[in-house]
Amino acid sequence: MPELLLELLSEEIPARMQREAAQRLAAEVDAALAGARAGQGVREAFHGPRRIGVWGEYLAELPAARTEVAGPRLDAPAAALEGFLRKNAATREELAQENGRWILRRTTPAVPTREVIAREFPGLIRRLPWPKSMRWGESAFTWVRPLHRILCVFDGAPVRFALAQGADAAHGLAAGDLTEGHRVMAPGAFAVQDLAGYRETLRERRVVLDAAEREALIESGLARLAAAEGLEVVPDRGLLAEVAGLVEWPVPLLGRIDDAFMDLPPEVMRTTMRVNQRYFALRHPDGRAAARFALVANIEARDGGAAIVAGNERVLRARLADARFFWDQDRKQTLESFLPRLEHVVFYEKLGTQGERVSRLETLAAAIAPMIGADRALATRAARLAKADLASGMVGEFPELQGVMGRYYALHGGEDPRVAEAIAAHYRPLGPGDAVPDEKVAIAVALADKLDQLAGFFAVGERPTGSGDPFALRRAALGVIRIVRENGLRLPIARIFHEFGPIWPAPPPVREVLDFIAERLRVQLRAEGARHDLVAAVFGATPDDDLVRLLARAEALRGLLESPDGANLLAAYRRAANILRIEERKDGPFRPAADPALFAQAEERALAAALDAAEPAARARIAAEDFAGAMAALAALRAPVDAFFDRVTVNDPVPELRRNRLGLLARLRSAMDAVADLSKIEG
Repeated sequence: MPELLLELLSEEIPARMQREAAQRLAAEVDAALAGARAGQGVREAFHGPRRIGVWGEYLAELPAARTEVAGPRLDAPAAALEGFLRKNAATREELAQENGRWILRRTTPAVPTREVIAREFPGLIRRLPWPKSMRWGESAFTWVRPLHRILCVFDGAPVRFALAQGADAAHGLAAGDLTEGHRVMAPGAFAVQDLAGYRETLRERRVVLDAAEREALIESGLARLAAAEGLEVVPDRGLLAEVAGLVEWPVPLLGRIDDAFMDLPPEVMRTTMRVNQRYFALRHPDGRAAARFALVANIEARDGGAAIVAGNERVLRARLADARFFWDQDRKQTLESFLPRLEHVVFYEKLGTQGERVSRLETLAAAIAPMIGADRALATRAARLAKADLASGMVGEFPELQGVMGRYYALHGGEDPRVAEAIAAHYRPLGPGDAVPDEKVAIAVALADKLDQLAGFFAVGERPTGSGDPFALRRAALGVIRIVRENGLRLPIARIFHEFGPIWPAPPPVREVLDFIAERLRVQLRAEGARHDLVAAVFGATPDDDLVRLLARAEALRGLLESPDGANLLAAYRRAANILRIEERKDGPFRPAADPALFAQAEERALAAALDAAEPAARARIAAEDFAGAMAALAALRAPVDAFFDRVTVNDPVPELRRNRLGLLARLRSAMDAVADLSKIEG
């Protein structure tokens, strides 16, 4: 099948924009060429510092296509028909009548793929979206960086089209079969016919096309250099991916850090190197910071990189000198002395300043500490100091170090080590792979931080939407869930919100916050491959703020449903619920009660007796948190329920019998709903 190769060569594209741009380009190319109808479609999208592109396989000719659009009914007003014709640029002669409607059928003739490429790709390239774009020269054309070449080859031959549009000459850019290799080591253009030759010639001209291969080369090269010195590279997948987007021909090198800076906290050195210079940190096998750093050059220097390393060492000395200045200045005062500055730092306009937030954290941490067995005084102290480092010079320069620097400054000021650790750990977990705090003082402050975030933003009406979560409330909810689950905590979240509602500008909507946390719990269980619908079922019965208890109930329900009695009982519940839903549309809700004097069959009496036994037993077991026992009490209903549906006609012709039997089913539904809302069970 004919190959399509499209490459857009430009000046350096920001690393963070490359992958998404290549994926968007692939989608646009497929859409322009009618997707799979034109062949296999895009098979590969590639990206790098100076180029994004796609390779795919398409038919030499886009086949004819037949489309059919249903129009208004034949008896619709004339204006409706005229509007339909205008919308589709059609005439009345093109319409047919079918099933009482006007139908527009059209056949698009087959067309050579090369013609479609030449017609569609100029607009496609012009409208490719970028987070930021620029103009250059006198053209109105905008792109992320100045575009130098357009390589477009189909079936071994160039597809020539101009990017010019109207009066805009777009610098005269036109597509052809030429591209370029490495800017310094292999300058000049070369012709391309297919992907294999393109990839091979690029490598000869010092360009590694595949981003994953560049990452692998950097990772293995750095590891090899570090191992030769008895060291290892501090893992950093994000930096690795970024650097792979900065170089076309990666050349790993090692540099040395002056011993004068080795007394700086290792986090400070790593952050300085990473944020400012994109350097990799190295460490000894025992975890100690090494006086070495790694960088990745984009050129094979004649001197083996000695001049490059020396230049980067000079730059790093200056960077570390700046860091030392902040480190020394911050330690001239206590961590607590930074607190007054937080009174003038806005946390969020509707939630006041950071100083006001610190006051809320103190209140919440003091309340949570005794609930989880933490020292109340230490938890209150840690909460008071948790945000103080936000006003420090170091965190002002490197926000990534918030919490980390607070720990160092707390220890320097003689604070209890548990207070210092809580300051560092209270932001955790920062993501799915991050560990949760496990020391009780740190747990109390971390929970206070996240519960304040949830309650506060919900209280002022700032809830996440389907398209955005600007205040990271989903992450906060997942943090609460993980801390509670992984530490086995029995935390009365609702009581905390109710008791301390006045500390926020408005009382938090407790049920909404609990629903939000429960939904995040279901999302987490779904990601783990667990039965997330069981959480919805037990939470729907009685909203529960004790996540450990909620999960225990869900696990007991799973055990019931996986048994033969439970599976049949679920089917019976659904049958009863369906009957009641239909009949309640006619007569309104039925009271969950039945008159024994109106029982006409033994199966009615048996079901009522079984409910008399099961209902109080299940409620008592739930109160004792014996959820397996509660489910076992419900399982005893299976036989009388089966017999009832086998032999009793619910919608009896006698109205009194019908209403009484529907009341008995309503009682069955109510008894089971008290344990779990089985309507939320999937499958």
